[in-house]
Amino acid sequence: MRPARLLISLTALALLAGCDALGIETASQVLARKEAEGRAIGSACRHAIRSIESCFESNPKAGKSAVFEGWKEMDQYMRENSIVGMPREGGETPKDAAEGKSAEKS
Repeated sequence: MRPARLLISLTALALLAGCDALGIETASQVLARKEAEGRAIGSACRHAIRSIESCFESNPKAGKSAVFEGWKEMDQYMRENSIVGMPREGGETPKDAAEGKSAEKS
């Protein structure tokens, strides 16, 4: 009877140890992932010459503090390294969009 319990216990421990391999995330892992995604979104917005407000509007589910941190870090990096932002291809810049809306209202 004792060897059977030992075998069952060892099997259970081995299965529980493999939970990370199954993709089960802890709360801290989920929080870290969301933080990293928010920072990536903010960085991408800054590199695409988008305002932080526009970034918040287009990504309502992303955490605002993480988005802002990413935007701010990318802004500093771009200034230090004299990098010019790249607006998205085929799309209008926010300035062009604002001018187009005001022209339509007139």
